[in-house]
Amino acid sequence: MSIEKTLFAAADKMRGSMDAGEYKHIALGLLFLRYVSVSFNRLHEKLSAEAYSDPEDRDEYLAENIFWVPEEARWQTISRQSKDPRIGILIDDAMRAIEKENESLKGALPKVYGKESIDRAMLSGLIDLFTNDIKLEGTRADFDLIGRIYEYCIGEFASSEGKRGGEFYTPKSVVDTLIEMIEPTKGRVYDPCCGTGGFFVQSEKFIDAHSGKSDDIAIYGQERNHTTFGLARMNLAIRGIFGDIRWNSEGTLVKDAFPDERFDYILANPPFNISDWSGELLREDRRWRYGAPPVGNANFAWIQHIHAHLSASGIGGVVMANGSMSSMSGGEGEIRRALVEGDAIDAMVALPGQLFYGTQIPACLWILAKDKSNGIARDAKLRDRRGEVLFIDARKMGALVPGSRKQKELSDAEVQKIATAYHAWRGEPDAGAYEDEAGFCKSARLDEIGRHNFVLTPGRYVGAGAVEDDGEPFEEKFERLMGTLREQFSEGRRLEAEIETRLGALG
Repeated sequence: MSIEKTLFAAADKMRGSMDAGEYKHIALGLLFLRYVSVSFNRLHEKLSAEAYSDPEDRDEYLAENIFWVPEEARWQTISRQSKDPRIGILIDDAMRAIEKENESLKGALPKVYGKESIDRAMLSGLIDLFTNDIKLEGTRADFDLIGRIYEYCIGEFASSEGKRGGEFYTPKSVVDTLIEMIEPTKGRVYDPCCGTGGFFVQSEKFIDAHSGKSDDIAIYGQERNHTTFGLARMNLAIRGIFGDIRWNSEGTLVKDAFPDERFDYILANPPFNISDWSGELLREDRRWRYGAPPVGNANFAWIQHIHAHLSASGIGGVVMANGSMSSMSGGEGEIRRALVEGDAIDAMVALPGQLFYGTQIPACLWILAKDKSNGIARDAKLRDRRGEVLFIDARKMGALVPGSRKQKELSDAEVQKIATAYHAWRGEPDAGAYEDEAGFCKSARLDEIGRHNFVLTPGRYVGAGAVEDDGEPFEEKFERLMGTLREQFSEGRRLEAEIETRLGALG
């Protein structure tokens, strides 16, 4: 069992009857406190060993993008007092002290430990667990480990919370699929509903590209839920990612935090089919280039918000409910037609069911492009894709997560198959030649999409996959199977009569 699973299992036992949603902030907050102390101590020891350095000089830490941790908030101080009856209050004070000294964390850290309802023995147990079971020396690998533990815990809490958890967490295989398809490794990256920051931290490719190259990537995000906003900022900090993440209670569609900004890459998993998005107040918004979204559903407001914020050659990846591909209500069909005819859509991917926590609503991916006539990917010029849309049907992919009877995930190989098809279709030289594959992918032109009334469900375009030929002619197979079915019906009627006879005899 991995250390992530071991630690989560041990920590989860301590919550007892406490709701997973409340306990999440307690456990993750302490894990963050452990992280900032390790990071601080690493530099503190280095400065202590240097003759002309002051290990208590706050500016030394700011210069290295290390959070300054006051002495009363350092892990060794907290852990020494783990059995103190006031430990909850001491932790809250530590969180406030860290926020006071680090402007970027202001308002982000949980201060819930001193509540009367919080079990002091549980807090002591968590502190001892994180002290004894997370052996750290301050290396880069240590920070990666804490990042993995933190993200694993977020995912497990999302699973425990069901539908509520799904509102702030995008499953890793979905994140990986979008990351692998649009490859946001250089430029300005934006998530308009960033949740816990999963699109920025779940992809190893994204992390590796960011490590040591902070000038290559600029992060922007917005989140409506203030508690989740705090989790996102802690999540990014643990990964060493510094971004411009903003919160407001009105939400992105009503109060756009970056109205005049344009981004090279946008990744988003907006809430599906939201009806109370204040659409009646935004009928004339300049973002609705392809038509005003229906007041009763925000799906096409999100899609157009994201497209409007793309740079001249930007690419966006959006997770949407399947209904967005075919709905005709409220003018959605006309908006979809305008998006297709305006070459705003690069690709559509139908995902398998059961990927998301707490909901069986099937989902899809919209890949949006600002300019399909050219563009650059991995320093290679892309082909002119105007007048075409790539359709990928991945509904048959995915397998149940080990130990789960209802949660599915895509394998790494399946994610790569989807991404490679898209890269080849775009004309990336190292992706190989693109070919349609029956049952999986199809490059369709606008006239064909028009014949389908601009419905964008991939299954309409990719056709059926090849069926293995077993050598038996269809007519013979059909007659044989019908004969078997008739025999089974006959046997069923016989058994039914026998049961009735026996029941009658009992009477």
